[in-house]
Amino acid sequence: MTTTISTQSFRPRPPEAGPVERPIPVDADEQREIEQFLYFEAQLLDEARYSDWLDLLAEEVSYRMPARGNRMHRDLAGEAGGPGDLGHYDEDLATLRLRAARVQQTVAWSDNPPPRVVRAVTNVQATRRPELGDGVFAVRSVVDAHRNRLADDTDRFTGFRADVLRRGPDGLLLAERTVYLADSVLLAKNASLFL
Repeated sequence: MTTTISTQSFRPRPPEAGPVERPIPVDADEQREIEQFLYFEAQLLDEARYSDWLDLLAEEVSYRMPARGNRMHRDLAGEAGGPGDLGHYDEDLATLRLRAARVQQTVAWSDNPPPRVVRAVTNVQATRRPELGDGVFAVRSVVDAHRNRLADDTDRFTGFRADVLRRGPDGLLLAERTVYLADSVLLAKNASLFL
């Protein structure tokens, strides 16, 4: 699955290109299962149940949020960096466990008092990834997270996620997530939340 980063730029189709290639969606039962997995994941994070959330991650999980830059049309391919480039997050299961433990400590200034966060997940599109094995899905979704802490410390994080989900022994697992925020500059004091 090719991820198109910018949704706001003019991208003319070359004259020699054929009609748009439509994705082959999963069946209705799989779509519902994937949506319910994403909604449950958002609920666990909203309720700060980080240990439970970690149980939904595959051992080989890759969790990224590249920094995005404002580019001219001719340079749009470099709008979001790749693996290893400077970004907000570029983590694996070990570092996600460390982050989850850190935000639960009483000495983490950014999370004491803890913020209230509500995540909305929508526009869920899922396709099979047979080249990666049976039971592997490419999933694109939109996430909007509202975070409030103290009296007037409010942030909003909106963007889309490109996920890879795979079946594990107890159900779906998140194997890969790349979050592409709509903002090129984060105005929040910190980004110590999971999207």
